Amino acid sequence: MKSRISVFITLFAANYVFLNASCNLQGNDGWKLSKVLGFSWANCGKSGDPAVMKTLNLSPDPIPIPGQITADASGTTSVELTSPLSVNVTLERKVAGVWVKIPCIDELGSCHYPNVCDLLNQLIPPGQDCPEPLDTYGLPCHCPFKAGDYSLPSSEIYIPEVELPGWLTNGNYKVQGILGSSENELGCLQVSFSLHSSHEEHNETERKEIIS
Repeated sequence: MKSRISVFITLFAANYVFLNASCNLQGNDGWKLSKVLGFSWANCGKSGDPAVMKTLNLSPDPIPIPGQITADASGTTSVELTSPLSVNVTLERKVAGVWVKIPCIDELGSCHYPNVCDLLNQLIPPGQDCPEPLDTYGLPCHCPFKAGDYSLPSSEIYIPEVELPGWLTNGNYKVQGILGSSENELGCLQVSFSLHSSHEEHNETERKEIIS
């Protein structure tokens, strides 16, 4: 997900990618995300980029998965964000003290998404109400996004169970997302976090040992 107006574009695009990957990989490895900790973020765009994230707060830390989180965010854009809006994501994992770029695998990893507006339309069909808490606060969930300030007040959001491929499990990660239009950069956001996961088969073995 980048420094643009929306948290909203970023979070929705990220949500689509991870949940879509989870569905595609269901039952393959049995790795389930259990918590996310050490979440931090920073704008990484050029001075003068029109879209900037101003605030983004998530709690608690660690974030339990599945579980409830509290989130608030705000952003601004000086230009209207219209289709097509590309998102270029770079995902890196820290291995032996070195950041290693993870390639794009099954639409997850360091991938290029040519039009995040299409992803939003797949996630929320046009004509359908925006999901909560966006609907409550009158926030858009489809392109175009008008120029101006956007704010999501402190809200409770449920994070469902997420299944991960074996190559995306325990470790430290950072993600950089660049939003663009017509080959022009609109904004950039970098997010860092640690993932902790558990293996379904391992947990099942532990449960059997406890029962016996």
